Amino acid sequence: MKKALAAILAIIVFLDVVAVSVLFIEKKRNSGLGLDEDISPITHEDDGSAGTTKPEDLLSRVSCVAVGDNLIHDTIYEQAAARSSSGYDFSYAYQNIAHKIEPKDIAILNQETIISTEHNVSNYPQFNSPVEVGEEMLEIGFDVFNIATNHSVDCGEKGLISTINYWKSKNAITTGAYLNEADYQNIPVSEVNGIKVAYVGFTEQTNGLNLPSDTDVILMRTEDEERIKQRVMAADAIADFVIVNAHWGVEYTHEPNDIQKGLAEKLGEWGADVIIGTHPHVIQPVEFITNSDGSQTLVAYSLGNFISAQNRGARMLGGMLNFELVKNNSTGETTVENVSFEGVVTHYGYGCSNIRVYPLEDYTQDLASKHGVLSKTSSFSVEYLYELIEDVIDARFLI
Repeated sequence: MKKALAAILAIIVFLDVVAVSVLFIEKKRNSGLGLDEDISPITHEDDGSAGTTKPEDLLSRVSCVAVGDNLIHDTIYEQAAARSSSGYDFSYAYQNIAHKIEPKDIAILNQETIISTEHNVSNYPQFNSPVEVGEEMLEIGFDVFNIATNHSVDCGEKGLISTINYWKSKNAITTGAYLNEADYQNIPVSEVNGIKVAYVGFTEQTNGLNLPSDTDVILMRTEDEERIKQRVMAADAIADFVIVNAHWGVEYTHEPNDIQKGLAEKLGEWGADVIIGTHPHVIQPVEFITNSDGSQTLVAYSLGNFISAQNRGARMLGGMLNFELVKNNSTGETTVENVSFEGVVTHYGYGCSNIRVYPLEDYTQDLASKHGVLSKTSSFSVEYLYELIEDVIDARFLI
């Protein structure tokens, strides 16, 4: 009995000691003596800096795509007219490619043919396209249009003025042709994700047609190299990147000539970051050229046709040039990255029926076996297209 009482008393004493200790610790915590450092985790007021990256340490990126000649032959606009109860409906021609254009931050097109509201629509050799062509290009996501081509003067000064004003009415960015000196002085610049991109365009020829000697209209030509130089340098001074649309070279040749290569080197030295070549109607190589200051300029010498009703196999294959403009917001350093070249195929049936565009990756041998171009290029096939693109374009740019 005594042992039991003794045990009970011992337990009571132990519990009293524990209770006193807990009270002592609690008092010390409340009195700020610091014992809480050993008992609970330290907390800090959230100042927004923990676990985050400062904006100036981030890279800004702009996704871009560029394509070649939007060459609107009469068969294309006549088919568009047949699909519309009034006017023209071009959606069928581009519906298979639209998903490649729309997601990009910047999409660039060479609008080969003029769009003049002052003239009737017309075909080769002096083109004029329906306004619905422009509407469709805007609808599928293009926002930058080169209008300096060998067909810029097909409807004379009045046609070019009407073309410029058409695109202005749509708030679209255009390169290469300007109403007057005041218009020319406003270098087009877009700002996306905090990155400023300026645009320059020019054409090498105009098929022997010229603007009047007393015109106020300015059409950028390679023969006026000093003007191009000043334009690119001025663009470089106000933007993070300069993209140049160069309508140049020899038609139907896969190799850039010395004029293209020499001018590309000069453009890079003057400040061009990307050069998008058009006019040959077939694809030509893509490369980076290194400038004297160590910077690099991306050059696609020709992206071929985006769409056309031409009649040779090689002219059915165009290109989409994908790339990213990247800016380091801490250092200001700019680079062109993630460059890839995708094939674009113009398809039509017998007699140029049902003209439409496909990404090469979606083009099938079943379609190729029914292509109307087989009458002129009997070897045309999916294999033909892949062999051509692999022969012309460096493998590092192919996806």
